[in-house]
Amino acid sequence: MSRDVYVFAEQRDGELQKVGIELIGKARELADDLGQQVVAVLLGAGVKEKAQELVACGADKVVVVDDIMLADYVTEPYTKALTAVINAKDPEIVLYGASSIGRDLAPRVSARIHTGLTADCTALAIDEETKLLMMTRPAFGGNIMATIVCEDFRPQMATVRPGVMKALENDASRSGEVEEFKVEFSDADMNVKVRETVKTAHKSVDITEAKILVSGGRGIGSADKFKVLEELADVMEGEVSSSRACVDSGWISADRQVGQTGKTVRPELYLACGISGAIQHAAGMENSEFIVAINRDEDAPIFDIADLGIVGDLNTIVPKLTEAVKAVKGK
Repeated sequence: MSRDVYVFAEQRDGELQKVGIELIGKARELADDLGQQVVAVLLGAGVKEKAQELVACGADKVVVVDDIMLADYVTEPYTKALTAVINAKDPEIVLYGASSIGRDLAPRVSARIHTGLTADCTALAIDEETKLLMMTRPAFGGNIMATIVCEDFRPQMATVRPGVMKALENDASRSGEVEEFKVEFSDADMNVKVRETVKTAHKSVDITEAKILVSGGRGIGSADKFKVLEELADVMEGEVSSSRACVDSGWISADRQVGQTGKTVRPELYLACGISGAIQHAAGMENSEFIVAINRDEDAPIFDIADLGIVGDLNTIVPKLTEAVKAVKGK
């Protein structure tokens, strides 16, 4: 009988990724509703010592597949390892981060174990009557939210974007079971040879990690206006982000996009400058701790979710705000 909520705990170079920690937090909620346990699955080489970190983050048990074949992410070995764990353990639910790795791995595992997969979920919940996992995701270009269930096959599987779920507080006093799971690999399983790993040097912080975001929309007018937003972000020790309209216009890179087709963020402060507040954008930032909106249009939807709204020209307001912050910091 299928049981327990499993989370693929993604790691890169031996470092646990934030999305896996976030999913353990959500898995804890789902497992409590089902009266079951949270099990993290950790794949890699020399990663066993990371298992206790996953327990501290909320996992009741960690299944570790530690093998040199899993030193770098390659689709086939990782698919084989995770499929073997699922076939042996028969989980009720399996969650993956919708990262580049999760989006590559999850559909392949889904095909091998003959179950469904709901991608890019923004909400997960257990139905009180059926006890099925309700997986909600945007559909038709983000114009509707569809809730999907997998009635007939197990495990129920979903990918979730980084930043959507909230991680639990780390509790080093928690105890849990760590199981080493052996998978027999052969040379044939390594169908790709990794010759070199080239890492891009990012000067800016990932927007999902930023505590303060200064975000620009179509209302800023042009690409060079982002310099004004960057100045404010610099003095506030924050990062610049944007709506999809600016990315589509080529004003800013895609890794800065917030929204259903971009990234989901939860900063302590989100400044929306020239952003109308369409549902597609709001879905990516509405859980920010404090939202400040600056827009000429007093009827803009962004004001409906903002904690503080300023009706006016951002080209006048933002520079004044920058100077005011500098003045306060200079005291």
